[in-house]
Amino acid sequence: MASYENFLRLDIRVGKVLEEEPFPDARKPAYKLKIDFGSLGGKRSSSQIRDLYRPEELGENSWQW
Repeated sequence: MASYENFLRLDIRVGKVLEEEPFPDARKPAYKLKIDFGSLGGKRSSSQIRDLYRPEELGENSWQW
């Protein structure tokens, strides 16, 4: 189990999904994402959450990364 001191070193951010698209080349069903972190800029990533969320649900919420 991680110690409290190790937890304090984590860099957890909240971002808004701007774009999402299927990622058919992934080993497991995934989305390619473009994420906006406000003043910190943007990031491209992928996430294996296709079984949990529809594409239209991703842009409606803020997410932690």
